[in-house]
Amino acid sequence: MSRSPLFVCLFLIGCGASPAPQFMGAIRHDMMLDGIDFAVFVKADKAEVIRLGYLSRKDRNRVPPLMVRAAELASGCKVAGPAEGWNKSPSLPGDTGEQRFQLDC
Repeated sequence: MSRSPLFVCLFLIGCGASPAPQFMGAIRHDMMLDGIDFAVFVKADKAEVIRLGYLSRKDRNRVPPLMVRAAELASGCKVAGPAEGWNKSPSLPGDTGEQRFQLDC
């Protein structure tokens, strides 16, 4: 059975960002910083930040510091560095789509 491209797009738009298994039960904060939308999941002393939407390659350079800021605003804590161990981000360093942080509260 073939699905129309419109149906597939509408389905994907409805999915939104969901947290990694380690962040299930986390409090979600949606925010926009410098015109970029983020979903931030805060659980205990950890945060997962997911950038929403498309950005061109040239626009991605400003994202990593905005991800840190989003984690700090959502949690009220300072970012101590990248999350380690089980909570470590599977992404490569500098990924502008998803990052996980250790918080100092």
